[in-house]
Amino acid sequence: MAAFKHRRTALERVEKFLSEIYFTDCNLRGRLFGDSCPPASLSCFQTPRRIRYDEAVRQEFKPAKVGDSFGPTWETCWFKVELSIPPAWAGREVHFVWESDGEGMVWRDAQPVQGLTKEGEKTSYILTKSLKESEPHSLTLYVELACNGLFGAGKGSMIAPPDPDRRFTLSKAELVVFNRNVYELLVDLEILLDMAKLLGEENQRSFHALYTANQMINVCDVTDPSTFPAARDLAAAIFSQRNGESQHTIHAMGHCHIDSAWLWPYEETIRKCARSWVTAVRLMESNPEFTFTCSQAQQFEWVRSWYPGLYAQIQHFVAKGQFIPVGGTWVEMDGNLPSGESMVRQFLQGQRFFQEQFGQICSEFWLPDTFGYSAQLPQLMRGCGIKRFLTQKLSWNLVNAFPHHTFFWEGIDGSRVLTHFPPGDSYGMHGRVEEMLKTVKNNKDKGRVNDSALLFGFGDGGGGPTQMMLDRMKRMSDTDGLPRVQISTPDRLFSVLERESSQLCTWVGELFLELHNGTYTTQAQIKKENRECEQILHDVEVLSTLAVARDSAFQYPASQLQRLWRLLLLNQFHDVLPGSCIRLVVEDALQYYSEIRSAGAQLQEEAVQSLCGDLLQPKAGSTESTLVLNTLPWERTEVISRTKPAKPETLALVTVPSMGYALVREPLPPLQPVAVRKQEDGSVAMENGVIAVCLDAMGRLTSLRLVDSERESIPDGCYANQFALFDDIPLYWDAWDVMDYHLETRKPVITLLRPLEITLAGGLRGSASFSLQVGESSTVTQEIILDATCPYLRFLTQVEWKEAHKFLKVEFPVQVRSTNATYEIQFGHLQRPTHWNTSWDWARFEVWAHKWLDLSEHGFGVAVLNDCKYGASAHGNVLSLSLLRAPKSPDATADIAYHQFTYAVMPHRGSFQDAGVIQHAYNLNFPLHAVPASSAECPAWSAFSVSSPAVVLETVKQAEDRPEAVVVRLYEAHGSTVVAWLQTSLPVEEAMLCDLLERPVARGCLPLEQRGVRLSFTPFRVLSILLVLRR
Repeated sequence: MAAFKHRRTALERVEKFLSEIYFTDCNLRGRLFGDSCPPASLSCFQTPRRIRYDEAVRQEFKPAKVGDSFGPTWETCWFKVELSIPPAWAGREVHFVWESDGEGMVWRDAQPVQGLTKEGEKTSYILTKSLKESEPHSLTLYVELACNGLFGAGKGSMIAPPDPDRRFTLSKAELVVFNRNVYELLVDLEILLDMAKLLGEENQRSFHALYTANQMINVCDVTDPSTFPAARDLAAAIFSQRNGESQHTIHAMGHCHIDSAWLWPYEETIRKCARSWVTAVRLMESNPEFTFTCSQAQQFEWVRSWYPGLYAQIQHFVAKGQFIPVGGTWVEMDGNLPSGESMVRQFLQGQRFFQEQFGQICSEFWLPDTFGYSAQLPQLMRGCGIKRFLTQKLSWNLVNAFPHHTFFWEGIDGSRVLTHFPPGDSYGMHGRVEEMLKTVKNNKDKGRVNDSALLFGFGDGGGGPTQMMLDRMKRMSDTDGLPRVQISTPDRLFSVLERESSQLCTWVGELFLELHNGTYTTQAQIKKENRECEQILHDVEVLSTLAVARDSAFQYPASQLQRLWRLLLLNQFHDVLPGSCIRLVVEDALQYYSEIRSAGAQLQEEAVQSLCGDLLQPKAGSTESTLVLNTLPWERTEVISRTKPAKPETLALVTVPSMGYALVREPLPPLQPVAVRKQEDGSVAMENGVIAVCLDAMGRLTSLRLVDSERESIPDGCYANQFALFDDIPLYWDAWDVMDYHLETRKPVITLLRPLEITLAGGLRGSASFSLQVGESSTVTQEIILDATCPYLRFLTQVEWKEAHKFLKVEFPVQVRSTNATYEIQFGHLQRPTHWNTSWDWARFEVWAHKWLDLSEHGFGVAVLNDCKYGASAHGNVLSLSLLRAPKSPDATADIAYHQFTYAVMPHRGSFQDAGVIQHAYNLNFPLHAVPASSAECPAWSAFSVSSPAVVLETVKQAEDRPEAVVVRLYEAHGSTVVAWLQTSLPVEEAMLCDLLERPVARGCLPLEQRGVRLSFTPFRVLSILLVLRR
């Protein structure tokens, strides 16, 4: 009979029928599992190491039981589980259920078969869908249990430093009968309940779903499974009512974001990949429509090396189109801090790996969780065969909501890529009705496109999709009142978006994340090592390439360089280089940098020996000289220090040709020596004919003048090189965030420990040093250095840093007025406002730059250069460089250490382009190499030079697939259209344009002319040239 239905009581009736807490003695949920029995035997052994299966099973196992706890954190327990399925369960679906707060992996017949993680809703391994008499009823499984959770082992909160003494409890291990018909009915009712609740009281379909669910409970007797089909038929009738043609289509793709290191070390990530991916493979076996997107070549390489059996299964499903490699990079790297060349190598190593392993490169760049995206990325993507980009991180913006979900993104050179942010603003959906409705409602490009992505699966710490997620979405494939949901692929989604793209808007410039700006500064040692290792690998490649060209017997160290590059690229992962990782990861990263340094130094020495061996051999009766090598593409005149065994360091002014070397016996006398004078008031004046400076007793600049024009850089009454300390207490994300309000807590550092004293009296170099106390217990010691002929003043800085939740910056107020400052980024630069007119302006109170930032007005400007810093800001007329932070989570000891770094200030006439700021910042970062030599006569030698100062020759390396060819990479650095000639003394017989993957470009042949190779550039264009050498 028809009865009045009260909406609230009807909704709660359905909720209680499904509840895991209430009325489980008589509701449907309580019938999900039938009979159960314990394992016949359970034993374990524990180890501090992550070991392979074949070693583990040889150990001595001791009895264990449910309720036991294991640990401490990061240990591994291996369990031997002997099972005996009762014969009475014939014809039933049987699961092995395992619940613990550690991450588990089931091994069967010496292969990983299933990840088990309670936090990832994976607690059972299906032994059989229907137990047959012919199937084995007794079997042995092994469970490898990591003593860490999906998100590590934070003490008290997720991002707190790991608790080293955490114990992990085994709370369930048993065989159970799984009632599949109960499960299907539960999913039906969950979807209907969500439709009833979320479609709203004004929606007819909401009541239709609610009344249907209510009727299903009426017809369903939980003690009589024969009543279930009638209930399921009621649900099927609702799910089969179709949408209209205009309904939005959601492209659902399985996804499992696995941070290559974060709240757990690199080694644990290898196991996270195996646990997550083997689970995805099991789902593919039983759901042929299921697709799973997977990025990061490094993770594939780990699984290939550690789990060859699983890797073979993955290759099979890649070939079938279900397991889909995406992204094209070695890891999901930070989007701001890696150099331009590092970003190229992320793609080069990633795309080559995917091509070699799977016969295909990726056509979409996939970076869902990185803290902002450089405006140079579109050009780099296009150069690596990618025209599509997916992320969602800008949904985390603290201040301004990003105005699009589907749009064209245009980089600083004009390259464009089709970009999609899943409108559900997540990469870890669970396939629920609420997420589908949010995806449609939230989409900011309604009317422009009618398709969007939904990435489903547990992520960050791994886990991935579940069968439940898939079963939810099967019921929503085309159900009136909900968007269409289809299991799809990135290619299918982007192909539809490309067809619909005529009305899409374009976003020009960087995708700046208005959050996590502290990551430009946190873990300063990692930042410094990254910059220096990028420089080391650059120099090794240049010198090795020149050595090969000059001496055919020399072997280019291709495999060693690949190994070192891959270590560097791994450390550029978006929680390592930004510094948002635990201490264990920091230690691993520093160890990798140490390997790059020592191996790089060895390779560099071998290349120099081959290139200049004759000059380095002592000759009878010869006097000593110095061989100076320059790995940059312009001539340099600089002061170097020459070290000789058992003799004091001496200085020399040398001139070295571009990308080449010169032998120095008698150093050049400076046209104008550096003069240093101490004034009566304790201040120190220095001058070198280019700039003149005056420093007070605290090392602050009171005057910085260009000598030829008498133009003063420092405003009256202001101090430059002023250290300032800020309170640095974010709202939650400690290592990640610096908040706008930190600017209100500025305290100038003015406690003098040792006043300014002259340390070098002039000639080739003048310097003065001083010490300050910073905060409670930290000290800054600085040597301020002016070299002959040098247009900038250097600050060699040493900090003993012992603060907590403080931020140290150095400020340069300058006598320049401009509404924009310029910041170096990868292969170019961009401008950002110096005012806070709009919320978009002030949200960028802390930004990132690479080797320099500059504030210029017409005819004059001041640049600040650095050798390892990335955080910066320019507000009004104050240029500020961020030096050190002191967060306490997730690494309680972050940055508490001794630090050494250099920055410099360079006033200039004209534009920063014409003044050579770009070149001088390179010089600061790439020191000349001085090697003791014999005094044999030797003309200076240059391998490469470029005719235009607007063009930087960034990279010289051996071609990946052609040992007889060299790849050179150049970019236009000024923001101009220019023709430049590349000259080389190498024996080149053919030159052609290639892309960033080193594939020759159609009609890309370049004639070899008297002046060299003629190259045409538009602003910020990156060109790669393949030069084939005569043998």
